[in-house]
Amino acid sequence: MIDAATIHQCADPGLKPAIVEKFIRAVGSPDPLAVTIRAGNRVILVTPPKTPDDAMELVRRYIGQAMVRVGVTQYPAGLGVTDVAELKTDLVDVCANIRMGTALFGKVYRIVTKWYGAPVDEALGAAIDAWKTGYFDGKYVFDEPDPGSLPARKGVPDADAASNKPADGDAARPASGPDHETQQAKEEPGDPNKAGIRIDLTGIGVSKPK
Repeated sequence: MIDAATIHQCADPGLKPAIVEKFIRAVGSPDPLAVTIRAGNRVILVTPPKTPDDAMELVRRYIGQAMVRVGVTQYPAGLGVTDVAELKTDLVDVCANIRMGTALFGKVYRIVTKWYGAPVDEALGAAIDAWKTGYFDGKYVFDEPDPGSLPARKGVPDADAASNKPADGDAARPASGPDHETQQAKEEPGDPNKAGIRIDLTGIGVSKPK
């Protein structure tokens, strides 16, 4: 198991410790060499790597042919990589993987929170789901731009503001984001990235192949 001190020491400082803990608990693997490989709806079962070199060999073998997640945070291995030669052993280094994973999750969390309009509990849960599937609101979330700082609340839509100005008491309450049915309607039902996860190690999804 990865101890809490290591997680807090290596995690991106832009995320609150409580969020980091929930993220690692929900998606993390206790094995820093864990490699999860998925092709379509199939999970490809491989011999668990025993060394960093073994893990990287698996990653290089399947990048471009399947969706690969690696390490403590089950980081999407092919993200931003155009050549397997660019892959680094940082992917299976405990601290480096936690640093990269929490930094990327921070962006995902900000994207989802902006959609919701406020940093509510539902946003964190949706961000974790987006990390597992790689998709949010019908888009490949890892490729989306970082929206920057988290919003305090979502503004009232112009049409509503013009026709029905809220009372002072209502103005203090965060507006909710679009409902989940809207999001689900935008998703492609046949997309394997949104299928249920069934892996031995962590129950984590995988990223879009490069």
